[in-house]
Amino acid sequence: MNSTSIVRFEPMGPGGELERWEDIPASELESGSPVQRGHFNLKDDTHGMSAGVWDCTAFTSKQGPYPVHEFMVVLEGSVTIVEADGRETTVNPGESFVIPKGLVCQWKQPGYLRKYFVIFDDASGMKPDNGAALHVLRPDPAAKLTASTPPAADLLLSGTPAQHAHEYFADPTGQWTVGVWDTTAYWRRPIPFPRHELMHILEGTVTLTDGGGNQRKFGAGDTFFVPLGAICDWRCEGYVRKIYCIFQPRAVAAQTKAAE
Repeated sequence: MNSTSIVRFEPMGPGGELERWEDIPASELESGSPVQRGHFNLKDDTHGMSAGVWDCTAFTSKQGPYPVHEFMVVLEGSVTIVEADGRETTVNPGESFVIPKGLVCQWKQPGYLRKYFVIFDDASGMKPDNGAALHVLRPDPAAKLTASTPPAADLLLSGTPAQHAHEYFADPTGQWTVGVWDTTAYWRRPIPFPRHELMHILEGTVTLTDGGGNQRKFGAGDTFFVPLGAICDWRCEGYVRKIYCIFQPRAVAAQTKAAE
């Protein structure tokens, strides 16, 4: 499933009911008999990217290296991630977090949990410069941001906006990033979107019009996904702040060779 349509994430999937997924192997569990369900809004096997909604009953996993890079927004319930050094991070509804691939940790979920997720299953083999520095990361919605580059003038149908960002995480390939971004009002002409991006709106509203002329409006609390290659514009009439999770493909062969 690799659509080029803009997707609004729904807490229980597009049909209001999630599909039963395979059980978590008993060999990976310390306690519990979890029942997990989910829906993929996007599955791009070429790039190892997937995104959607997931829920599960209570369980505690065994401690081990996390198999993928994953960004999550908790919708209901809570989870505590316990790292090998004893550091604990508890995430509650409305909060987001990142678990980097390879982080040795344990998932402790005391009850039902539901979340949105974006997964990057990186197959490059590249390792972080300092694996010991890996930790759970929690983007701060109120983070202090620094100035970032606005869209090129030839893409704008309005004046040039003032934009700011703070990047919390970038995977070793530099393709998958998570951060907080804001902008003043602007209107950008329709373009083929150059990346996969999940956006969780914190403040303001934005209207996107796709290649077929269909308008989609998103406001504070909404989560949506713009797939790589989707034709769309961007129009916001006031200030917008969001948390983002981006996958922007780039050649990693040279980097991989250098890391060997």
